[in-house]
Amino acid sequence: MSPCAGGSGVRIGITYDLRADYLAAGYGEEETAEFDQVGTIDAIDSAIQALGHQTERVGNVRALVSRLSSGATWDLVFNIAEGLHGYGREAVIPALLEAYDIPCVFSDPLVMALTLHKGLAKNVIRDKGILTPEFAVAENRADLELIRLPFPLFVKPVSEGTGKGVTTASKVRNQEELIAVGLELIQKYRQPVLVETFLPGREFTVGILGCGDEARVMGAMEIILLANSDPEVYSYRNKEICEEVVEYRLATDACAEAAMQTALAVYRALNCLDGGRVDLRCDDVGRPQFIEVNPLAGLHPEHSDLCILATKVGMPYLELIRTIVDSAIGRADRR
Repeated sequence: MSPCAGGSGVRIGITYDLRADYLAAGYGEEETAEFDQVGTIDAIDSAIQALGHQTERVGNVRALVSRLSSGATWDLVFNIAEGLHGYGREAVIPALLEAYDIPCVFSDPLVMALTLHKGLAKNVIRDKGILTPEFAVAENRADLELIRLPFPLFVKPVSEGTGKGVTTASKVRNQEELIAVGLELIQKYRQPVLVETFLPGREFTVGILGCGDEARVMGAMEIILLANSDPEVYSYRNKEICEEVVEYRLATDACAEAAMQTALAVYRALNCLDGGRVDLRCDDVGRPQFIEVNPLAGLHPEHSDLCILATKVGMPYLELIRTIVDSAIGRADRR
């Protein structure tokens, strides 16, 4: 399947959840926060074509099911669909493609399902001896009342992204706040909450490309909250209006180097593929600790963290997409 220089490349389907489609169907702004704008799909499609490949826009999981049942196939699928329901929502399309023996870009269904549940992912990372804040997963009031971790704590939904459910109230200082915030999130998002030790130090996101022993760090980007931001937390609001309230700074000091080493260990431990991001925060003595991993990182050329980082390290958007696609093609060829 390897494309030859000057050849016609490979046939690549593109699967995605278009935010406008779900808004038109009656879903809310926050419910659709992880889904993509048409500009992101245009950018990915244009980049893949510029690399010499043929593309077909497929759409969401229902569109994919329809196309597969009619006999459609591709050499590779570039999947960025987040899904809508359940812990397996990011794993559905990779699993479908696996069943049809069609390779896809980014991690397999096992990794997608594991990493979406922050508590399960942290269990694996902790068992690997990688630093992560002490934590508990709570499904109800009784679970919250049993938590004996020292305050302050941080509370968020166990399987959401884009900062959904994260506000200034997420940092809780006593048992009363823990129960109130925890129950509100459990009821609103209809899922357990992750409760973990609040880390007061610097926050980084680290971009990684490739697979296994060949995976490499792109760089570390420090997230600096400005005076007009929600303080102390990289919240849903801060992410949605990041251009106004967040400074993203390329970091290369000793602390950032430690964050990059930890992030690469996390990425390899979870067997993430082709590309992704690892988020870390430092404790009170400056040690970077694992917060969460995003094996399906956003790819909006100007707004998404991975793309912002790529720009800061001098990697053009086309080169970022080339590296991701070539990694997936290489895996398919070796298989």
